[in-house]
Amino acid sequence: MKMDYLLVLILAVCLSGAIGLSRQLGQHRTDIADAHAQEQLYLNGRSARRMTLAFNGLAADWYWMRSLQYVGRKIVKYEDDHSGQFGLVDFSSLDLQMLAPLLDVTTTLDPQFIAAYEYGAVILPEVNPEQAISLLEKGIAANPNSWRLHQHLGYIYWQRHDYARASAVYEAGAKLPGVPPWMAAMAARMKAEGGSRTAAREMYEHLRESSGDPSVQQMVEHQLARLDALDELDALRQILESFKQRNRRCVTSWREVNGEVRRFKLDDTGAPVDASDAPYRLINDGCDVDFDPKSKVSR
Repeated sequence: MKMDYLLVLILAVCLSGAIGLSRQLGQHRTDIADAHAQEQLYLNGRSARRMTLAFNGLAADWYWMRSLQYVGRKIVKYEDDHSGQFGLVDFSSLDLQMLAPLLDVTTTLDPQFIAAYEYGAVILPEVNPEQAISLLEKGIAANPNSWRLHQHLGYIYWQRHDYARASAVYEAGAKLPGVPPWMAAMAARMKAEGGSRTAAREMYEHLRESSGDPSVQQMVEHQLARLDALDELDALRQILESFKQRNRRCVTSWREVNGEVRRFKLDDTGAPVDASDAPYRLINDGCDVDFDPKSKVSR
């Protein structure tokens, strides 16, 4: 009988906490894209954890869904305002001030929520690199054997051109159980040629192989397309320079080097195009080449 009363008491306390959290959250179901001052009314992680008691996992899922909805609304608003499609590359244009707090609450409620850390690792560097680093360091502390979090943290340091720290993070991750051999190789690559395009391509390819997150996959595809376009620009510049050396003038149109650009994908006018099918445009009176302003390839 005493055990029954104890169970009833525990359930009552848990239900009370859940109702309290529901009321707190219900007060803030306004569009998260409202003014920053309004967004600051969200509970912090410690408060939410105290209120949810045995329902931490459920509350973490709720905050996780709010994080996804928050970014989704921002993307929809951006597309409506700009009459176009958002490329999922430059997240800095979305004003995602509340994403870090939302992910912080999610991972405080459930410290083993790896997907939340990875999501932040992809988006937050464009918004606030320090918040991205803080979130991943929190994730590594709570999940010390997750080499993927080391990979993401090393990627952020690489993005910031801090190749020494990137190398150190990869080296630490390479010592974890079950880690793929390329983690140690990336530590060495960061020291030797962290700023090279080859290192960048290897970085993105490993990210693609090791993550099943659709956001990561899409970001990687965009970045690999950018690297391919940069390689194509270099090759096209060589073609233009060779023409100039032979003819002592620059080209007036792509048709003058038609035989040499046939190995590229061409549009109906004979101009080589990038991954978004935008033609590369001749600049400086035909002496150089650049992206078309309408290109969707990330610069």
